[in-house]
Amino acid sequence: MTIITATTFRPITPADLDFLYQVYASTREEELAVVDWSPEQKASFLEMQFNTQHTYYLQQFKQATFEIIEQEGKPIGRLYLDRRQTEIRIIDIALLPSYRNQGIGSRLLKDILAQGKQLGLPVRIHVEQFNPALRLYQRLGFQKIDDHGVYYLMEWSP
Repeated sequence: MTIITATTFRPITPADLDFLYQVYASTREEELAVVDWSPEQKASFLEMQFNTQHTYYLQQFKQATFEIIEQEGKPIGRLYLDRRQTEIRIIDIALLPSYRNQGIGSRLLKDILAQGKQLGLPVRIHVEQFNPALRLYQRLGFQKIDDHGVYYLMEWSP
């Protein structure tokens, strides 16, 4: 039986960049496992992609909250939310591999859905078509509302 301890959040800081990179890189491991690159090439690619994504998120979502997910004071993931007048947009949610499949992500998502319900707002997220988390979103009631090639735009409605 998995015991889920209290999860807390704190805003990201420049001191968190190495951790945020680690979380990002962990979400790309499976995808890069099949690429015939050296570890150095993979690391260089991931660093470039992370820096580009991080900069884009900060520039494009100026009103969003960018938070570190912590458990017992230890960073375990990231949660980026943009609470808009017409929706709650999950920009990104990711946990380190050792914290996945323990119910933590489900609980966090259910909390976000409860916020959406309380405010009468849909919750939306872009999900890669082959992301294993897609099944979780579907179980929680998210529906595909648009197809952007590699990504689906998913929506949960209150």
